[in-house]
Amino acid sequence: MCTTFLATELVRALPDLDVIGLPRLVRLNPAVPWKTRGNGAICIRVGKGTGRPRPIGRIGEREILSYARSVQEPDPDDVLDRCRPILERWSQLDDSDPGLVVSSRPPRPDLYLRAVSEIIAKQDAVNALHDVDAKTYELNSGRGLIGAAAAASWSPRDRTYEVLTYRRQDLWGSPREVSSRDVSLLDERFPSTFNNYDALTQRPAIIPHTTCPILYGIRGDSPMDLIEAQRSISSEPVDRWMLFISNQGTDDHVLREWTDLAPNRSYEVEGAVLASPRTVPGGHVIFSMSSRAGPLECAAYEPSKGFRDLVRALLPGDRVKVIGELREQPRTLNLEKFQVISLAPATVRSNPPCPSCGKNMKSAGRGQGYRCRRCGTVADRPTISEGQRVLTPGWYEPPVCSRRHLSKPLKRMGLTSTIVV
Repeated sequence: MCTTFLATELVRALPDLDVIGLPRLVRLNPAVPWKTRGNGAICIRVGKGTGRPRPIGRIGEREILSYARSVQEPDPDDVLDRCRPILERWSQLDDSDPGLVVSSRPPRPDLYLRAVSEIIAKQDAVNALHDVDAKTYELNSGRGLIGAAAAASWSPRDRTYEVLTYRRQDLWGSPREVSSRDVSLLDERFPSTFNNYDALTQRPAIIPHTTCPILYGIRGDSPMDLIEAQRSISSEPVDRWMLFISNQGTDDHVLREWTDLAPNRSYEVEGAVLASPRTVPGGHVIFSMSSRAGPLECAAYEPSKGFRDLVRALLPGDRVKVIGELREQPRTLNLEKFQVISLAPATVRSNPPCPSCGKNMKSAGRGQGYRCRRCGTVADRPTISEGQRVLTPGWYEPPVCSRRHLSKPLKRMGLTSTIVV
């Protein structure tokens, strides 16, 4: 159904336990063929909190508090028995294979690193959970155990945050009422947030297009800013909200050290453009580049809109670094962003000027050179000069509404995004 909504239901089902730290929203390999749309998993730590709590959400009239540390761990069997009915109630089993894990210890961190960047077998996750004596429950094939285990094993190298708001159940499926103007001002009012508003289409990027319970979600680098940002949005009544720590916008899924390019993974690849980009049916733009593994076809798909014009501006000989998912069929690397490292000179051929009278000469016919119509002077070759390029060295990314959950926006890299209308 909706994984993060399930997180709020799990917290609601454990009113006598405190939330320790922030609930985790962990995105995994976006190239997995059988994934849900966002391929997300959640992890919540509960116990008996100590220290000064801070508010991280609200469910109905209950304020959700988070504690930095726990002084007492709950009984795993009791937690599993109380959470299992929540999974059974809300799971949509025609479209998912849920898994639930309760553990006093996290699995080893390499499980996350593999799950975010490659395809792993369910048994690998089961083995890692067995090593920490975890309790598990699964529905259908239980492939969700992979995500649950990986979310628990995540040891952040980089992290972002997201505050998610949810609708009243009687409004699910109806058009959402959220102030577009307020969303458009988020970047200005709260510079630590990102991927809020698509200036090209003039529509918010924080509002889902599905019938899920989420009203909107704001992402950023400061959890406190996100809570203030949420308060700045005028909308229909918010039934509940919760703050998550996340790997979204981190590029954790990108493999930078590789020996071969296997499909259903995401890579950083550097090489030279081999041929001019071409537009194929559907409006997608394709170009070929060199790589350590041989020629590679790269694609900017139609939903990326003006980003395709940047790709069309590439020329053979340009040195580029590309980041994206390698598809199996057709075997193309779906661009998430690219860097122009260096540009090949653009040559412009034009009719030469007459050396005698200065008037531009005209073609004398195919393979016959050029002739001045005024004085009859002839020339063998055209004038070749260096033309101007649309691109300059630097990074380029698609518009906000066509970015992936895990893709690190240029804003988080301290770079300026180039937009083509």
